[in-house]
Amino acid sequence: MPNMEDDMARCRTSAGRKYTYADYLTWPEEGRWEIVDGEAFDMTPGPGRLHQEVSMGLERQIAAFLEGKPCRMFHAPFDVVFLEKGKKADASRNVFQPDIFVTCNPERLTEQAMLGAPDFIIEILSPATASIDHVRKRRVYEKHGVREFWLVHPTDRTVLVYRLGANELFEFGGVHACDGLELEVSIFPGLVIDFGRAFPPTPKVVRETPPPYGSRSGKSRS
Repeated sequence: MPNMEDDMARCRTSAGRKYTYADYLTWPEEGRWEIVDGEAFDMTPGPGRLHQEVSMGLERQIAAFLEGKPCRMFHAPFDVVFLEKGKKADASRNVFQPDIFVTCNPERLTEQAMLGAPDFIIEILSPATASIDHVRKRRVYEKHGVREFWLVHPTDRTVLVYRLGANELFEFGGVHACDGLELEVSIFPGLVIDFGRAFPPTPKVVRETPPPYGSRSGKSRS
């Protein structure tokens, strides 16, 4: 009989194997995993310093706005289990840990997870997860009715905005440069994110003028 370590290795490599939230609940608590369309992704090690700085800068502003309001903010690692119609949570094949999310349906919260789609999600991209966040997870967010979704690129200092339209499909709200940007969360009028308070200052780049052509150490040849 295979042990747990063997089973976890298959989580990374098994072709055709589809995992569910029921499987997820049996895995060791030491690691961080997400299940996307039944495929398991190891999310360890954790995010780097810049990712954390940007996340905390965004969280502080959202938390301050929501204070005293019914909607609630959470951040990773906290599970969001996307429910399929007519199926129990255990059968879900999409279990994510969004970097930041806000829900206005606290009745969907358990001690361990959010059962169902949040209203607002922010994912902060990293090289390892960019394609998953931008393509596969975005499709799940759209399908399950996330009302607004932001993708923040910390190194490029940009944010991509998606908002759920009347046809229940995401409408692209543009790519915005974060430097000097103040951007309102459209589903929460009055919540304006100041990216200058979320991003560290842009590092200054010192550029030196190259020496003239044919010179060495700045001196022309005789």
